[in-house]
Amino acid sequence: MRANLWLRTATRVLVRVARFKASTFAELQRNANRVNWERFVAPGRGVEFAVTARKSKLIHTAAIEQRLRSAIKDQRPKTDDRRPQPTASQLFVVRVVRDEFEISSDSSGELLHMRGYRQAIGKAPIRETLAAALLLGADWNGDTPLIDPFCGSGTIPIEAALIARRIAPGINRTFAVLGWPGVDLAAWTTLFKEARGGERPTTPVPIVGSDRDKGAIAASRANAERAGVLADIEFTQQAVSAIELPAGAAGLIATNPPYGVRASPKADVRNLYAQLGNVVRGKCPGWRVALYSAQQRLTAELRMETAELFRTKNGGLKVTASRSS
Repeated sequence: MRANLWLRTATRVLVRVARFKASTFAELQRNANRVNWERFVAPGRGVEFAVTARKSKLIHTAAIEQRLRSAIKDQRPKTDDRRPQPTASQLFVVRVVRDEFEISSDSSGELLHMRGYRQAIGKAPIRETLAAALLLGADWNGDTPLIDPFCGSGTIPIEAALIARRIAPGINRTFAVLGWPGVDLAAWTTLFKEARGGERPTTPVPIVGSDRDKGAIAASRANAERAGVLADIEFTQQAVSAIELPAGAAGLIATNPPYGVRASPKADVRNLYAQLGNVVRGKCPGWRVALYSAQQRLTAELRMETAELFRTKNGGLKVTASRSS
């Protein structure tokens, strides 16, 4: 429960249910029958499976799922079909490698990047978890100012405000674990109250999001309002060249600029990166830069010394997160 509530960059939290070896379907069925499925599936609740198998004698994923479903069905008590049934199913993730089965129960439900606030989406959105990863990878903890000059639908500034105000990323949603039989819901209530009690009333530093697109700024404000942090962020419609530094110490410019791949396939965005570098060097002395880029040649256009933080994917595209020295 604590992991789901507080992890800012995880996709989901899996709980290991069982691990065993099986090279025949008869062996799989015997082992599956020994698993305590009722610990994770309430009466009447549906189940789903995500099965992958490689380098194993059992590689037919549909047949594997069939045996697992059979084991669950044999354990579950008969229910009155006239009762309303839960709409959300319990997901089990099954990985089979070299005849070794690992079965895990998804404790998250909806993927953890779905915080609930990002309903207005721009042309090339960045997931909430990736926005948070860029900030955490750059060692930004909410104690220095932050600017995003290509804010799109506002995800990076919003995640920054959540970090600065110590707001748990999962505070406004629910999780699959809360529907597991026997789970101590009083413990969840305690965790929730502790999280609310530790929140800051406002951000201690300025957070600014800007974009030259009017629709992007409107989307950013709508998303920030749903996240409860609209008053903590200054959103401005302007070009990157118009950056104005907020008062206070030097901070971080964290952004996800266009890659020139999906949002504008034919556009040459090298000048955009070069302009960002010029603005940082000329107007932002002492400020650091953290950004995502799909191509090293674009990052090089900043004409700044950068170090790679990590590599990941954004919308199916391979991207690299980098930070200036």
